[in-house]
Amino acid sequence: MIKFRYISLTFATAAIISLSSCADTPTAQKSTAPTASSSSPTTEAVSHSGHSSKKQININSAILSELDKFEAQLGVPALSHKIQASRPYSSPEDLVSKKVITQEQFDQIKDQVTVQEVVLAGEAKDVDYMTKLGLMKGHLLVAKELLDQNQPKQAEPHIGHPVEEIYVDVEEQLNERKVKEFKTSLISLQDFVKSNPKSAKVKTDFASSMQSVDSAMTALPAAQRSQPRFVLQVMNALLDAANSEYGAAIADGKISAAIEYQDSRGFVNYVNDLYKGIASKMSQEHPEEHKAIETSMAELTKVWPSAIPPAKPVQTPEDVTKLVKTIEQNSQKVIDNSNTQAQR
Repeated sequence: MIKFRYISLTFATAAIISLSSCADTPTAQKSTAPTASSSSPTTEAVSHSGHSSKKQININSAILSELDKFEAQLGVPALSHKIQASRPYSSPEDLVSKKVITQEQFDQIKDQVTVQEVVLAGEAKDVDYMTKLGLMKGHLLVAKELLDQNQPKQAEPHIGHPVEEIYVDVEEQLNERKVKEFKTSLISLQDFVKSNPKSAKVKTDFASSMQSVDSAMTALPAAQRSQPRFVLQVMNALLDAANSEYGAAIADGKISAAIEYQDSRGFVNYVNDLYKGIASKMSQEHPEEHKAIETSMAELTKVWPSAIPPAKPVQTPEDVTKLVKTIEQNSQKVIDNSNTQAQR
């Protein structure tokens, strides 16, 4: 992974749109990456959680998992890396002028591309923060599985992602929330997995890293972290990331990118853990939506039978997208209902 300042994963979406219509899952936090568009207008996104059909991705600062949406949609191998390598962009059309993609390909995604920055505020910022930490957890969970299976080389990228991708993006929020620095633990863990994976330090540093991520989450009030409305927004963001990663992992009916397959497995497994924490409340307060979400989650977790990719995909990307959409749609009903009650 190339090291640079990353934007939040799942949210380079409808803040630009949602401020004048109904809002979507939280949008992307501003990037500090030096880009040609740094002087472009900045849109502030306040707390919101509605529905928008168009999701825009800032190609100057989106992380690889977000750019994987284009890779999966267009079927262009390594497209996310190509987009990164050709930064900065002064306009979306630069993707064509810089020969990253063709005009025909650009026409398919042009409504999803932006170079405009968005600043988060309110609940949207909290959801973004929790999602970034959730991405860390997902990466580390799948890394632990691979380490337990004596696969340190496969585990190493998933330990690298939290420190190389996500920590630099969430660092400003960690400082704002007065969270103790834990980048050092992540780097130490990564170094030992690379150089001496059998060292006892791997186990202790891994435990320390996981504990640090969990501790960082407690910067948000416990009541907020157990609120279905809030958790469902985080789940939707993580599932969006997992869906993109899975789509990028599959080519010609085969799992061609093990790392993306494993990323998506880690994210879905963590989402499953999150939902278990609110399942009781959901079953009591929203039984119909709970049943739909629980059923879809059970089917979704079967897509990744193990951390090591199977010879043949269990489900197609289209099938995974359908399951994710079912969860998102039912989650949105609960979120909308909560918003309505709050306004009374």
